[in-house]
Amino acid sequence: MKKTSPLSQDSHTAARPTHRYRWAALAVVVILVAIGAVFLALHHGGAGGAQEARGGRSASNPGRGGFNPFGGPPGAGTEQAVGVATATQGDIPITLTALGTVTSLATVTVKSQISGYLVALPMQEGQTVKKGDLLAQVDPRPYEVQLAQYQGQLEKDQALLDNARRDLKRYQQLGKQDSISQQTIDTALATVRQYEGTVRTDQAQVDAQKLNLSYCRIVSLVDGRVGLRQVDVGNYVTAGDTDGIVVVTQMDPISVVFTLPEDDLRKLDKRLAAGAKLAVTAYDRSGQEALEEGQLATVDNQIDTSTGTVKLRALFHNADGGLFPNQFVNVVLHLDTLAGAVVVPSEAVQNGAPGDYVYRVKEDGTVTLVKVTTSATAAGKTAITAGLQVGDRVVIDGADHLTDGAKVRIPADKAAAAQPVAGPGRPGNARPTAANPAAAS
Repeated sequence: MKKTSPLSQDSHTAARPTHRYRWAALAVVVILVAIGAVFLALHHGGAGGAQEARGGRSASNPGRGGFNPFGGPPGAGTEQAVGVATATQGDIPITLTALGTVTSLATVTVKSQISGYLVALPMQEGQTVKKGDLLAQVDPRPYEVQLAQYQGQLEKDQALLDNARRDLKRYQQLGKQDSISQQTIDTALATVRQYEGTVRTDQAQVDAQKLNLSYCRIVSLVDGRVGLRQVDVGNYVTAGDTDGIVVVTQMDPISVVFTLPEDDLRKLDKRLAAGAKLAVTAYDRSGQEALEEGQLATVDNQIDTSTGTVKLRALFHNADGGLFPNQFVNVVLHLDTLAGAVVVPSEAVQNGAPGDYVYRVKEDGTVTLVKVTTSATAAGKTAITAGLQVGDRVVIDGADHLTDGAKVRIPADKAAAAQPVAGPGRPGNARPTAANPAAAS
């Protein structure tokens, strides 16, 4: 039997595990390659499907976003989809806008003009009252007593006056007969005049007490709305009370005070000098809802040097209470109307280095940059005084990506051209579909 040396056995034993490791490493590499191949296949397949779904962004279709071998951005030289509108002829109101505050024409703090206890408050908080309506009642009894006292004094002094006048008449007759001295006659005349003065004083005191009695009934001096009362029944009121009893605010008519820049004053004065009655509209805080329609009443007589503005007042009929005192409103002053102007949507007017301009769509499907002169703007429309004519089509959507001479396409025109014309027995919107194959026949 052939014997194997220990050295050769050790070498075979060491080579056997090395051989196994090589096979394991190879298996791992094969698995990784297979996983990478599957991943790449899935990735390219999904991307290719997505590209085909988007119109085929691939080498076979480079015009739709694929690689451009001639340089430039993807899709360079293609038509730009835009929205257009046609210039029309219309009337545009010339307006001035401002911020204003609703201001009552009369805000009256009702106070007592006499002292006494408050015995009644017939009015209700928030009530609308008319001029002369009773608001509060002060205890009248102390003034009724004083009135009776002064009336009694008046009657007493009136009787003394009457007697002095009779004495004077008798003395004057005796004086004509030289039966009495002139001094006696003069004394009688002085006594009559003295009593006449006393009677006038008594009459004034009587009238004063009657006036105080009328002040016991506290009435409203204006038409308006009653606010929250400041005192309750049972309180002692005086003429020196600063808070008063209640505040009455006139609501109809009512005014709005607003300011305009001094630069607008010249054209405003021209319209007022021509005798124009300028309409004013008050809008809510958001500027969306019109609250009331009124008329400009007056312009202040000086400009505020700190702000460079002038105050104006507009009057409004406020029967439904749409305007409330101290309410913040947006004011639109209708200065004039630009009649028969060329009108385009405001979105069409761009502003840049050339100034105000629009992109006009030409017959060949390209656009040209046209400088325009704008005027008044209202309700999303802008008046063009130079640069456009009625019937010109201008770009209102997509102008940000345009240049002068760019080719454009108008989806609305293509959709209108593709719409079939409806005829007898043929619906205009019938198209062959899988759900409606009969439409193809």
